[in-house]
Amino acid sequence: MLISFLRTLLLYIVIIAAVRLMGKRQISELQTSELVVTLLISDIAAVPMQDTGQPLTSGFIPIIALVMFEIIVSVWMLKSRGFRRMVCGRPIVVINNGRLDQREMKRLRMTTEDLFEQLRQKNVFSLEDVAYAIVETNGLLSVIKKPNRETPTADAMGLIVPDTGIETVVVSDGEISESAAALCGKSRGWVEGVLRGKNLKAEQVFLMTANTAGEFMIIKKDSKGVIT
Repeated sequence: MLISFLRTLLLYIVIIAAVRLMGKRQISELQTSELVVTLLISDIAAVPMQDTGQPLTSGFIPIIALVMFEIIVSVWMLKSRGFRRMVCGRPIVVINNGRLDQREMKRLRMTTEDLFEQLRQKNVFSLEDVAYAIVETNGLLSVIKKPNRETPTADAMGLIVPDTGIETVVVSDGEISESAAALCGKSRGWVEGVLRGKNLKAEQVFLMTANTAGEFMIIKKDSKGVIT
């Protein structure tokens, strides 16, 4: 039992390291080659985990080799546009100037239900709002609205909006993040000073966000209220 646990732990560490080497992506953002490597890694790692008679190297070596292949392929795709197109394909326009391209949708085997589902995920609920819709190489849909259907911006309305800068989570579940505070130009001392001004300690805070302008929002533990 202990041997199985240790083997699983070692393989888990190797898989995490392998995925980190491949770069940060969500599953929905994986390119074809990355998805293939991810599936192969999970399949290869399962064999030595289930069969203690298999040496761990039978899992380590293929995983390392796959990651090396993926890195080589990624570098090659950066250098060769043709190779990248061969491996990942190309973006495909399914709505062109407000018109559905049925031929491209059939080629993608994309139903109208699939299209409308992805449009709704982009907060678009009417086909008449769309000027262009493009299926990217990772399968996600990019949408460009018609100019007259876009939400008006502050510039278009002649409004001057103050720049509050980046907002970060400076306290999470009672823990102060100095790196997050530094990202918005603040320090641990500033965070603690704000909390003292509200008669709070970090341990009492579930969430605190702050931005470059010094604006902040605090949610206490076991509380539905917001402190600003």
